Parts: sequence; structure tokens; C-alpha cells
Amino acid sequence: QVQLVESGGGLVQAGGSLRLSCAASGRTRSGYSTGWFRQAPGKERDLVAAISGRGGRTYYADSVKGRFTISRDDAKNTVILQMNSLKPEDTAVYYCAADRDSGTYYVTVVRDEYDYWGQGTQVTVSS
Repeated sequence: QVQLVESGGGLVQAGGSLRLSCAASGRTRSGYSTGWFRQAPGKERDLVAAISGRGGRTYYADSVKGRFTISRDDAKNTVILQMNSLKPEDTAVYYCAADRDSGTYYVTVVRDEYDYWGQGTQVTVSS
């Protein structure tokens, strides 16, 4: 089993930045495709960004391209989501997730393919 713990959420003004971290523990291995999702009240949980296990391949939703950056530090079993130029519409609970069956260089973009989920961290952007 793998445990994922998010941190770094909070309240920020529009235009500001936050850095979210997803720390993995348990029976981890390098090479899981990892994604960041977000869910606003009354809306579905949508993929924001994802990164392959190796090779640095990434995916970004159109709404965050140019503003968010996903990266990983395998030595620390951590995936980072750097969020800049935040907007009120970025307000949501952010979750990280890992796909245990992903190919090493594969970026998982389908929500149902993710096997492990964190508990989420709240991000609130005020106008």
C-alpha cells in the first residue's frame, strides 16, 4: 500500500503563488505516474497536471498552462505543483494521486486509472 499526503495549501490573493507537495510513503517505487486533481464545491474532480514516472513527461489542463508547473523529486518521493498567477477560479481542494500500473514514461490522464489518493489540501484564492 502507498500513502500520499498533500501539503502547502492555504489562502492567497489573486496573482499570488502557492507550492503544493505530495509526499509518498509505504510500498513506493520510483516510476509511478502522478497527478494533481482539484475539486470545487458542486463540481467534478478534474485533472490539473500530471507527470510520468521517469522522463519528465507532463500534462497540463488548458486552464493552468503557463501558470502551473509539476515536477518530481524521486530522492524524496515527492511531487511538487508550483502554482503561480493564481485566480479565484483556482479555488478548490487539491488532491494528488498515483497510478501504480503506469508505464515508466507514461502520463496518466484518466482519473479512473489512478489507484492511490491523498486526502486533499484546500486552496483558496481571494479576489
